[in-house]
Amino acid sequence: MDELNLNMNENTESTPEPLTGADPQTLADALAEFLDNKRARDVKVIPMAGKTDICDFMVLATGTSSTHVQALAGEAEYQMSRRLVEPLHVEGRDNHAWIVLDYSHVLVHIFTKETREFYNLDRLYGEE
Repeated sequence: MDELNLNMNENTESTPEPLTGADPQTLADALAEFLDNKRARDVKVIPMAGKTDICDFMVLATGTSSTHVQALAGEAEYQMSRRLVEPLHVEGRDNHAWIVLDYSHVLVHIFTKETREFYNLDRLYGEE
């Protein structure tokens, strides 16, 4: 019986540290890490101070397909939910080419390669 309990404890996923009340930089970095761990391409965290009033940071990521874009968005939501942070709004679940997760001070944009190149937010809001 002790061996069974020991094996069950090895497979139990530990509860992560909550991110409620975390500063926007910490949230953006955590989201970028979750996306990178799920093999998103070209993940960038862009500071938005002085560029817009709608957020403090933008996280940009590219999926390899529309299915990957959906999986990346799902993983970001899941990992943030485990840390007790929920998005205020999610846009684009139906189009599969661009999904936006709104975490108030942090906007997460997950694109297909073609959509990211077309809208080119990297150039529009990136460092000059």
